[in-house]
Amino acid sequence: MATKTESKPAGAVDEKIRGRSKTYEGLSREQLIEAYRIMYTSRRLDDREILLKRQQKIFFQISGAGHEAVCVAAGLAMKPGHDWFYPYYRDRALCLALGATPLDMLLMAVGAAADPQSGGRQMPSHWSFPKLNVVTQSSPTGSQILQAVGCAEAGRYFARHPQAAKKSEGDYRQFKDVKFHGDEVTYVSLGEGASSEGEFWEAMNTASNSKLPVLFVVEDNGYAISVPVEVQTAGGNISRLVAGFPNFHFEEIDGTDPVVCYAAFQRTLAHCRAGEGPGFIHAHVIRPYSHSLSDDERLYRPDAERNIDAARDPITLMQMFLIREGILDENSINKLEKQVEDELQVAVDQALEAAPPTPDTISQYIYSPDIDPTSPALQTEPASVAPAADGKKVAPKTMADLINATLRDEMRRDERVVVFGEDVADCSRQQYLTEKLIKGKGGVFKLTYGLQNDFGSDRVFNSPLAEANIVGRAVGMATRGLKPVVEIQFFDYIWPAMMQLRDELPLIRWRSNNGFSSPCVIRVAIGGYLTGGAIYHSQCGESIFTHTPGMRVVFPSNALDAAGLLRTAIRCDDPVLFLEHKRLYRETFGRAPYPGPDYTIPFGKAKIVQPGTDLTVITYGAVVPRALQAAQKLEREQGAKVELIDLRCLNPFDWETIAASVSKTNRALVAYEDTLSWGYGAEIAARIADQLFDSLDAPVRRVAAKDVFVAYQPILEDAILPQAEDLIRAMKELVEY
Repeated sequence: MATKTESKPAGAVDEKIRGRSKTYEGLSREQLIEAYRIMYTSRRLDDREILLKRQQKIFFQISGAGHEAVCVAAGLAMKPGHDWFYPYYRDRALCLALGATPLDMLLMAVGAAADPQSGGRQMPSHWSFPKLNVVTQSSPTGSQILQAVGCAEAGRYFARHPQAAKKSEGDYRQFKDVKFHGDEVTYVSLGEGASSEGEFWEAMNTASNSKLPVLFVVEDNGYAISVPVEVQTAGGNISRLVAGFPNFHFEEIDGTDPVVCYAAFQRTLAHCRAGEGPGFIHAHVIRPYSHSLSDDERLYRPDAERNIDAARDPITLMQMFLIREGILDENSINKLEKQVEDELQVAVDQALEAAPPTPDTISQYIYSPDIDPTSPALQTEPASVAPAADGKKVAPKTMADLINATLRDEMRRDERVVVFGEDVADCSRQQYLTEKLIKGKGGVFKLTYGLQNDFGSDRVFNSPLAEANIVGRAVGMATRGLKPVVEIQFFDYIWPAMMQLRDELPLIRWRSNNGFSSPCVIRVAIGGYLTGGAIYHSQCGESIFTHTPGMRVVFPSNALDAAGLLRTAIRCDDPVLFLEHKRLYRETFGRAPYPGPDYTIPFGKAKIVQPGTDLTVITYGAVVPRALQAAQKLEREQGAKVELIDLRCLNPFDWETIAASVSKTNRALVAYEDTLSWGYGAEIAARIADQLFDSLDAPVRRVAAKDVFVAYQPILEDAILPQAEDLIRAMKELVEY
């Protein structure tokens, strides 16, 4: 059941007397002085950065002015290194209260090599402090919220499965420290404008449904840059809109009063730590400065409105409170502020003297420095297959069979592996399975069938029908040390997760300068040749992801490769997009015996499907069997021998094998299922023309789909997608050139 507590007026403080010590909602006089010191430091840091920006000594500034009270209250109420934090860019005072230093922040502002948050890679006020459990932040508003939900899920998982947290050599776990506490809470903050994002509502839904210990803090300053709250939010108040979510504890408070804020955090955290569900604090704050130094609020806010905000400035109000309560007098406040100013000057001088990063560091931490998934050591041999009990040869397995078997192997080997997505569980209503009333689903293609039955509902479960929800939660889980292997049901529906897949998952390691990482696996059913798949069940588009630094992209064409590459993906230390062609799931082509639980294939190592001397054909996925059919026909009819290369992995890809083959055959054809223009094969063709021009006896050719979506009617589908006839025609032309 949701609960809501109305806050006391700003002046209504706890009057308990313990001896001579008076406390204010549990805050001592010393804590209140410290709170003011942090609030003042935060404001003056903003002012110093603004001055440095105007002097062109830093390159961007965005302030936390007006948000200091609620942030310092959060920092005093929560536990650094125990709880987890997904703050947003206004949360400077929170980070200071948790233990970050002004120098840390100024090093980020100047973009210094010694910047402990990003090494000069990320904008100022995009916080990242691993020792404090403050997780690296990005600029897209709201994209951290689903990750916070995944973070909380991981903490709960480790509390239930503490053995899973143990390190193990030989895979990502060797380099992934896990820490967790049974009563930990995950803090996530946002401005009221970010509550308009769909990912906010997806996160609220999952946190509510699973009673997760997530504390949502909406710092409502009334504006999302220039857009006022009544335009952003129906009714102008986010608290009214979220009030129906069950299991929450809700607070709507004056966010300019640290005593009121601290009391609200104490009540809400007690609810979360007790396992009762998530919390939601809606704090009304002000924004006395423009959105950032790239914005001028005078263009859309009249002086009268800005003066009203100025009367609620938390710095001024806190000064008055301290004097009124006899905690500090004016001289003491002046002394404290002078001390802060002196300390800041030292930090500014140090930051301005700090060396910038050198250009040779730009490629560091795009991928894991610890595990190389391209290592030749990963090239293993399939286990020998013993005959069946009756002496008959064991029937080869489909790609679907071996993907299921590999998932099963890895889940048995590694308790950190969890599987979720739409429809991937056998049945969400556990009693139906327990009572054996149903057989179970296990995915629309049955690739996860039986996993929930074997490993339990903690490790295999269904998600809401929301792709960003799946990937965002996986990012948070993997940041904590789990190995989520999640499924996007159809590639055609991957786009709601694009923010997480482009701006978050592949960037976490690089933007935090290796402070954080998120090595999860995203399995996606892709491709056409389905007869009836039509527009929204036949898309390719792998090139969109292969030019995303930090993302490994794998695309097997047969059962054995799928097993070996999936195992490598699960064991490696980088995010992997694992593309599975739907047409190949149960094809006769490419079936193979079960290769054993340790069979791996290195990334970036192509396979020569058929050696040849007259033409090189480079392809992958469902075009491989079609190219093989065309090559065999060409050899029968003309005697030309085609060397057929299956890339298997698209990022990284095996340039050495391509170059050696083209240098031998002097002709190259690149074939792929995606649209011809701007497709993945265009990069391969361009590189061949650029680097192997002297070896070519003919132009580099491409065969691909027409520049149109796939149609429903099979006649149209055949005309749109590359067929064996298209391939043999292009092969003939190149051989005869």
